[in-house]
Amino acid sequence: MLTVLREGLNVATILAFGWTAIRSTSVLKVVVLQRYRLDVQDNLEARKVHTQMDIIIKILGFLIILIVVSMVLMSFDGFRRLGTSLLASAGLAGLVLGFAAQRSLGNLLAGIQIALSQPIRIDDVVIVEGEWGRIEEITLTYVVVAIWDKRRMILPISYFIERPFQNWTRNTAEILGTVFLYVDYTVSVDVLRAELHRILKESSYWDGKGWALQVTNATDRALELRALMSAPNSPDAWELRCEVREKLLAFIQHEYPESLPRIRAEAQMSN
Repeated sequence: MLTVLREGLNVATILAFGWTAIRSTSVLKVVVLQRYRLDVQDNLEARKVHTQMDIIIKILGFLIILIVVSMVLMSFDGFRRLGTSLLASAGLAGLVLGFAAQRSLGNLLAGIQIALSQPIRIDDVVIVEGEWGRIEEITLTYVVVAIWDKRRMILPISYFIERPFQNWTRNTAEILGTVFLYVDYTVSVDVLRAELHRILKESSYWDGKGWALQVTNATDRALELRALMSAPNSPDAWELRCEVREKLLAFIQHEYPESLPRIRAEAQMSN
């Protein structure tokens, strides 16, 4: 009876130690991240810290649980004797377990590598598998990407080590947006350029850092115009592109309707 009570007390002490350690890591995370807000305009440093803390806390939690479970099992005589008998075949068991857990260990190492090199961070804007989205969550085995239409794409964490992808906010959240228009050769590019500048100055999405209107191609039917505009982040860039496209088209339709794309044909009377 005393042996059972002693073992029960040991297990309770170990579990209490594990719970306290896990709670301590959570408190540490909250204290550290209070200084780094993601809801500000320039949040590059905050995204770095959030990503590192998320992965480090998850790794610490995994190690604490592993240690606690091992200590609980080793507190029982039966498991200690079993562990001693397995030492003779530890080499073979290690090979079998290593082969079976190869993928999981690879993902764990990929998580550590991402925490250190940070090809992605929390709240980064990325293009993966042809989809635009934000990094919503990074775990030890997978990454959650929040797609623009509210879907969630779940990818193994090793994907971001082994596969190419686009990270639009790797160094800064600022981005250039583009709008393409196709107009007739009779259009006045200078007038459209002035109208673009006016639209941008009145827009709340433009950061005022850069803009341009260029003729990027000329076909047998129309001119291709490319409007460039800068924005502080990708959501604002999307809104700005839509606004500029709508207002430029409305301007052409109202002021220069004859400059919309058209197909010309010449008819000749035969004798």
